[in-house]
Amino acid sequence: MTRTTEPGRDGNRPAEIRPELAEKVLRPELPSLANDIIEAIRVKIPEYARPMDGPYGQLMRECVEQALASFVDRVADPTTSLKQRDEMARGLGQHEADEGRSLDSLQTAYRVGSRVAWQRVMDIGHRNPELTSDVMSMLADAVFEYMEELAELSFQGYREARAVTAEEQQAVRRRLLQLILNRDQPIPLRALADIATDAGWPLPDQVTAVAVQPRRNAERADPGPLAADSDVLASLDDGQPHLLIPGPSDAAREAALAARLGIRRAAIGLAVPLTDATDSLRWARQALALAEAGVIEAGQIVHCEDHLLTLWLMSDGALAEQVSRRQLGALEGLTPRQRQRLTETFGAWLETRGTAAEIAERLQVHPQTVRYRIRQLERTLGDEFGDPDARFAMEMVLRAMRLQARATRPQPPVTSGSGA
Repeated sequence: MTRTTEPGRDGNRPAEIRPELAEKVLRPELPSLANDIIEAIRVKIPEYARPMDGPYGQLMRECVEQALASFVDRVADPTTSLKQRDEMARGLGQHEADEGRSLDSLQTAYRVGSRVAWQRVMDIGHRNPELTSDVMSMLADAVFEYMEELAELSFQGYREARAVTAEEQQAVRRRLLQLILNRDQPIPLRALADIATDAGWPLPDQVTAVAVQPRRNAERADPGPLAADSDVLASLDDGQPHLLIPGPSDAAREAALAARLGIRRAAIGLAVPLTDATDSLRWARQALALAEAGVIEAGQIVHCEDHLLTLWLMSDGALAEQVSRRQLGALEGLTPRQRQRLTETFGAWLETRGTAAEIAERLQVHPQTVRYRIRQLERTLGDEFGDPDARFAMEMVLRAMRLQARATRPQPPVTSGSGA
């Protein structure tokens, strides 16, 4: 197809697309076309399906109307300034970056807008026989080229907003850590990957969280920064310092961590998929608290994988207390000393299923004493004593009670290099 051209903003303009087309045919369509594009975008893209009577809806309408008006302005006068349009498109890209999203949704919105706009142009062509096939073809080119310009301008704004200096990168890394651990408001993985690229931290398939004991006032200095490794994300400014390392922990990583802990203690969570990082940190913090309370016997570094049953049993102390009252409530009428002896014997029997002689040796009592206590338990607990589900629950309760009892023991202080 041969085109005659004349100078314009981009150097050339199809002469067949006459300026009168803009005012007489295209501009009257803009209000309803803007409504159709907005509706299509909100239906096709869930991220944009927000109430239109709020600030976000107002921004969407202003941007769509600005984009359409600028297109018609260009058709009417190719030399017209599109500075306002350009700023708007760049601003949309910057807004997506600030919201922590990738450009996928915005690019999709441009494609949706292009299709709706082109469908309207085709409808206009059917209603106006004077619009030749050549003009319609040129209008199609103009519509889709225009949308490509908008997409490119938004990409520029997006990249500008995400460009960070080396000094700013640490702030981006802290933000990335917050987003990874924010289960209440998760963001799409693609958007997370974009932020991770800015942070210089490629997203791993698995991560391991580390909870660190807060520094006390008397602890003036640690040997070095806890997050010296470049692939470690860290939050050390709040009351619950924590790290996130890619993949599982290993001996070299733990040795480096121990060398920088000073006299503080740390707990290493389980290696989990990236989306479960919050769980790993929760377990690490629980293990650290249990080690501080003396429930877990550990050195300077606590490994969650070594204490899984304890973490499970101690995950809800109030609930464990309720289960204890229901399962062992029949023992409430006994004296504290009687309850202690019976629960001690019952626990040994539940855990070992051994003979009276074996349990007696473990408890340092006479076998006949064990037999007497077992018979007393049978009488006191009744049917519960022989019920498998009840026995399982009671065994878990007795284990939890022993763990809780450890918390009352005085704990030795952690010393630097005390080992894992």
